[in-house]
Amino acid sequence: MSKPRTSFIVGGIVSAVLAVGLIVVGGALVWADHEKDSHGYLTTSSHRFAATTAALSTENLDVNLDGADWVVSEDHLGKVRLKVDPDGAKPVFVGIARTRDVDAYLRHVSHTMVTDIDYAPFKAGYDTRPGAARATPPGDELIWADAKLGPGSQTVDWKVRKGNWSVVVMNADGSPGVAAEISAGANVPFLTPLAWGTLGTGGLLAVLAVVLLLAADRRRRDGAPVVAAPVPA
Repeated sequence: MSKPRTSFIVGGIVSAVLAVGLIVVGGALVWADHEKDSHGYLTTSSHRFAATTAALSTENLDVNLDGADWVVSEDHLGKVRLKVDPDGAKPVFVGIARTRDVDAYLRHVSHTMVTDIDYAPFKAGYDTRPGAARATPPGDELIWADAKLGPGSQTVDWKVRKGNWSVVVMNADGSPGVAAEISAGANVPFLTPLAWGTLGTGGLLAVLAVVLLLAADRRRRDGAPVVAAPVPA
């Protein structure tokens, strides 16, 4: 086998493998893009979260572009939507703040941290931290990047920013016993171009794979020995 033909075959195989991967990923992204609601959000189902303490909080949500700023800027990270439907009649509070500020606010208050979530079937893991039974009303704090409080369903639409963040759900008066149906959604502005760009790149690589493999086959045929026709006696 000649070196050029070997290069064509290897290049064709590598291109084909990459094409399949990108087409699968691109197809999944296109599907996700079509699952957006009328407001452009990809949203989870509502699930019940409950604690006997004064607050429910998430672990640290680390938003870090890791050097990808040249591809996706902070302005393109979109929004996160949290919808909270309290179980009882008490006014509810939902807020997002820097993790360090949430830790300081809840340091001496008994609160429950959501540490793990499984969706099939749904199950949440909790870690309860000791402290005072009641917290100061969260609405009195100035730490929140975005927050809502009041009776009935409350929705927060938070513009995503780099850094370490935590979500907190409480009774508006800081009393213990928090229970609510919560859903989360994300608005990702770059999802549509990313989906079609990935799918298109996969298609181009598939074409390249076909071209390289056809070129390898043509070199094989061009290099085949020529058998002379028998000379009549």
